[in-house]
Amino acid sequence: MNHITTLLTPRLLSFKNAKNGGKGKLIVFGALGVAFWGGLFVVSLRVLNYFQSIEELGNILSWKLMSMTLVIYFSLLIFSSLLNALSTLYLSKDLLLVHSTPAPGYQIFFARWIESAADSSWMIIIYTLPVLISYGIIYDGGTFYYFLIAWTLLLLSVIASIISAVVVMVAVVVMPPGRVRSIFVLLGLMLFLMLYLAFRLVRPERLVDPEAFETVLSYLSILKTPSSPFLPTSWAYDALYATLNGFARDGFLDLMLLFTCAGAMISLAVIIADAIYVKGVSKSQTARKPLLKPGNVKNARVLAFLSRPAQAYVVKEIKTFFRDQTQWSQIFLILALIVIYIYNFKVLPLDKSPIKTVYLQNILSFLNMGLASFVLTAVTGRFAYPAVSIEGEAFWLVRSAPIKIRTFLWIKFFIYFIPLLILTELLIVATNLMLDVETFMMVLSVITILFIVPAVVSLGVGLGAAYPDFNAENAAQAITSFGGLMFMMVAAIYITVVIVLEASPVYHIYMSGVFNRDLPLARWVWIIGSFALAAGVSILAVIYPMKYGEKKLSGKILDTSVVNI
Repeated sequence: MNHITTLLTPRLLSFKNAKNGGKGKLIVFGALGVAFWGGLFVVSLRVLNYFQSIEELGNILSWKLMSMTLVIYFSLLIFSSLLNALSTLYLSKDLLLVHSTPAPGYQIFFARWIESAADSSWMIIIYTLPVLISYGIIYDGGTFYYFLIAWTLLLLSVIASIISAVVVMVAVVVMPPGRVRSIFVLLGLMLFLMLYLAFRLVRPERLVDPEAFETVLSYLSILKTPSSPFLPTSWAYDALYATLNGFARDGFLDLMLLFTCAGAMISLAVIIADAIYVKGVSKSQTARKPLLKPGNVKNARVLAFLSRPAQAYVVKEIKTFFRDQTQWSQIFLILALIVIYIYNFKVLPLDKSPIKTVYLQNILSFLNMGLASFVLTAVTGRFAYPAVSIEGEAFWLVRSAPIKIRTFLWIKFFIYFIPLLILTELLIVATNLMLDVETFMMVLSVITILFIVPAVVSLGVGLGAAYPDFNAENAAQAITSFGGLMFMMVAAIYITVVIVLEASPVYHIYMSGVFNRDLPLARWVWIIGSFALAAGVSILAVIYPMKYGEKKLSGKILDTSVVNI
């Protein structure tokens, strides 16, 4: 334990010595986090209160929601832990220094795993707590229930992170030298299957399918269908369910199942690490071999309108993207989320709904614009926001190159804008076709997304330039910074403003068509004004963040660690 404590000390001291950018940023960061946490808590409390008002069915819906929450929680932990485990165990910059110490390989693994587990789970734990705490308030859980929540989430995090670490260790040893970073491709495929299976296990469309329950009893039996008794999420659910229903002893026994599973997995992981971890680290230091090679973009005619320095930088961006498997291979993860997103619309039984189908289709189509925009924000946060930070210690080359910071940022913008625009438009068109919406909603959705995509990408690149982290180990660390949180919050506010501005005009236009009545001139003026205001907000969201990022990045004094490479 002395070696492990020593290995963890630098990370603990880094928090103490970190430059947080002043108390102002810390206050804003904390206030936004608390506000978001409080919002989740209020929404959870209101949903559970509503369920309680439904006789017989309300409690079953509440327990089904808890089961779904735990399954999604565990899936997110696996998703996050896999990426963090590979970066922390094999791709960190300080590995050569750490492995030159006299500590055994399995102890180094254990210390690095603790760091990886903490990085991948702390935020998910914090924002899952309000959901489970609301259950304790509604069902009078008592002191033991809140104690149980903490241990349940912690043990699920341990199990998820240790499974991910073992998978990564085995994959590194199996992969040939020079291809270690290509593991991201394998992990992408694995996560595709995992996300799909996890979501299909909860089968949310059953809750809105009237044919799934010809009688109340058959419907209740569908909702009560238990999960696999061999899954850790089932033990966690049983523990919380038993405690809330007054069977604390049974809840304690289920908690012990989680304890023994976590302990057994840690012991097995340490044994495996003692045998193969150091060998895997040695393989990871071999020179990288790109899995995909870009074409000859240097002489591409499409770049002829740019200056020679700008052309060179565009070529550099494309080649860097293809050489770094940690970036492009995560497209697999994005595709997995998109497939699940589209499939959810396919399985919705709209034709069996008691609500008029045409009305429901257009409501879902309008809401789909907001959902697709939030998916766009997540993808932008993963790729466009860290675009400046991933320059790392080579950023001094950009400062010394014959290219302006403004050009540098706009190149970054267009590199991500074009593929994200195509991706989001395809997402909107595909889901609208499945919903069989009217022409008006199809055109409105396509045009709205045409305004939203450049605005969100501009927010990502601009705020990423204003708050860069050139010392980040990987792109995933950049988005968890203060600037990353600001980007997520501002993008969410912008999308909400656009949707709200369009909601009422769309409603009046649609209802006038349904009832075959003309709108008065004053209403048309108000509708056009609302759409114009939404367009104006979008244009400002494109221009201002890029100017703000240019100003902040141009005035930034390079840190000695960046200059002194």
